[in-house]
Amino acid sequence: MSYKVASLFSGAGGLDLGFQESGFDIPDTYLDRRSITDVKSDDIPTVDGIIGGPPCQSWSAGGSKRGIEDPRGQLFFDFIRILQEKQPKFFLAENVSGMLAKRHEESLTNIMELLGAAGYDIFFSTLNASDYGVAQDRKRVIFIGFRKDLKVDYSFPLPVEKKRCLKDIIFDLSDSALPALNKSKPNADLSVPNHEYMTGGFSSMYMSRNRVRAWDEPSFTIQASGRQSPIHPSAPKMIKIEQDIHEFVAGCEYRRMSVRESARIQGFPDDFVFKYKDLNDGYKMIGNAVNVQFAKILADSIKDAISKSNS
Repeated sequence: MSYKVASLFSGAGGLDLGFQESGFDIPDTYLDRRSITDVKSDDIPTVDGIIGGPPCQSWSAGGSKRGIEDPRGQLFFDFIRILQEKQPKFFLAENVSGMLAKRHEESLTNIMELLGAAGYDIFFSTLNASDYGVAQDRKRVIFIGFRKDLKVDYSFPLPVEKKRCLKDIIFDLSDSALPALNKSKPNADLSVPNHEYMTGGFSSMYMSRNRVRAWDEPSFTIQASGRQSPIHPSAPKMIKIEQDIHEFVAGCEYRRMSVRESARIQGFPDDFVFKYKDLNDGYKMIGNAVNVQFAKILADSIKDAISKSNS
């Protein structure tokens, strides 16, 4: 049985692509650029599930850390409003692990209570994508809810035994990346779409710790910033000089991951082309996305849980 899904806060579509690969039906539609605060529930078709990742910057350790006090953090309430009015069978919401910080405890309790009051049994956990065959350390809070009348018994998927590393994902791209034009402008002709990397200096914050993972390790988290991109694993790890100060090894070439390499690490296929006039916009789209393979594993677990409840 195919379940129809509506996607909110879709971004580049990593979560959508993972659900599609799992067999869910996400109807082709136009991109609605309105703020969710202006979207009425009647604007959304009748669906079996609603998925999305409400903006996470206000919850992030690298963002404002203001949580629900930030207007972006409050968009979670509009996600709940639409759930309450549409009453789909299930939902999935994804966010950064920073929302579990002590300072956000009251806000998180409020969100959980509102989700329950909207008519859902709530399951939530912090999962690291690297435990599910993804070549990236990426911890995220996952909220999954099923309408209470369905009485779904759900368990989050167990970690997989096979770990993946950078060599498994991007080794074949090592020698073909091109530097951006004028630091952040895209190249016109590339043999592999988006296989270009941002150039320019590195901030003292960036140099405060090692930013290089080896070929046999998973990547650091792919962030929504070209300047904060991890360094390509062909370079040796950075040398610690003292607390919060690292240096590059003299005589070695260090470059950021390309946009395409970042996309591969996030699970996007090479024919998924990102359009931008500034490379940082490409990095931002990819870093804000949900890893595609991780999304598929979660989608599979939701489908299995619903199927068992119907049997």
